[in-house]
Amino acid sequence: MSNRYMPHTDADIRKMLDRIGLASVDDLYGDVPAEVIFKGDYTLPSAMSEIELRRYFEELGDKNRRLKVFAGGGVYDHYSPSVVPHLLSRSEFYTAYTPYQPEISQGTLQYIFEYQSMISELTGMESTNASMYDGATAAAESMFMMVASAKKKNRVLISSTLLDNIKRVICTYAKFHEVDITEIPEKDGVTDLVALKELLSAGDVAGVILPTPNKYGIIEDYTGVADEIHAAKGYLAIYADPSALAVLRTPVEWDADIACGDGQTLGMPMQFGGPYLGFISCKSALIRKMPGRVVGATKDASGKRCYVLTLQAREQHIRREKATSNICSNQSLMALYATIYLSLMGENGLRDVNALACDGAHYLYNKLIATGKFTPAFDKPFLKEFVLKTDMDVEAMNKKLLENGIMGPLDLGNGLVEFAVTEKRTKEEIDQLITLIQEEA
Repeated sequence: MSNRYMPHTDADIRKMLDRIGLASVDDLYGDVPAEVIFKGDYTLPSAMSEIELRRYFEELGDKNRRLKVFAGGGVYDHYSPSVVPHLLSRSEFYTAYTPYQPEISQGTLQYIFEYQSMISELTGMESTNASMYDGATAAAESMFMMVASAKKKNRVLISSTLLDNIKRVICTYAKFHEVDITEIPEKDGVTDLVALKELLSAGDVAGVILPTPNKYGIIEDYTGVADEIHAAKGYLAIYADPSALAVLRTPVEWDADIACGDGQTLGMPMQFGGPYLGFISCKSALIRKMPGRVVGATKDASGKRCYVLTLQAREQHIRREKATSNICSNQSLMALYATIYLSLMGENGLRDVNALACDGAHYLYNKLIATGKFTPAFDKPFLKEFVLKTDMDVEAMNKKLLENGIMGPLDLGNGLVEFAVTEKRTKEEIDQLITLIQEEA
């Protein structure tokens, strides 16, 4: 064989070439200019034994710096119990993909059903889909749901206090679907509800997307907001941190119609930006507008509990031209990640995670202000993330922190910096951060 990594024998190749009337494999590239065809030898390392290969990759891995993370902005350094990656790496899970023949994939359907049930419990909503790519696309799909459900309205309001990357993705999706996006201005770090009321008065708003917590880490108060939106014949979507919903008011308590967000906070490693997990939950009245899959529980012919894909007249199967969305992947592996994490943590575990993060964040907040180098940016409640003002050289400060194994705060510009604390950060690490900042000052 000319290439031992290819399954075809020389006889197989000859038979295929004869069928298409070519003399050699090189003739397949006859239309490619000769000057762009590589004619040298590939620079590949020599073969290694197993022990040499392990050592090689261990050395590569050691080049990665394991930092103590005090940055947030939508991605957080939460702890994941060791059993999660252990179970996740089982071959029947790790190699699975979308169940195109769902009835024979009962294991996959069961954990998706459990995932949907857990997310519904966190959000308080009646229905949850079988997951999305990430929080940004989940927010964009929620926008489509509201436009599709509203009567002849294509304007959606989004709060300026949404994470900037979420706003950008929403606007990108909206542009090519001719959805009009209007930003609600912010005031003192929260959504300007007076401005929201004025925008609703135009009578052309299909829906509104608001965050909890917002991009500054602030927990906003949406009392009465849903009533005003519904009175204007619009829908309310809440972009939420699912971990924080264990201790904050849920979207259903704000009388939202849709909840969406990113499941990264459910123990998923930051992983240089992914893969993450988007979710959408909604009231049952909107379930037929919700993209992705929905798994339901039923009984088979023998009366045994089993699982099926429900609402099968969906976009990945038929009527594609009338679909709200054409998304067809369900991020099943990451949904399983969230399922295992939530089953291990339980209600008390999630509350403990948030309590530790809240205590650490407020301890750091007070310590930073005590240095005299920081002042409060907003006088608003926060959970694990906050913004302060400073006259320090933020770039120089973060450089010093990085040299000492710490990922410092996000530089928001104009003297604003954003810190985040999770349950992984210890008092000793927080004190080290304070000491290094004082030295830099």
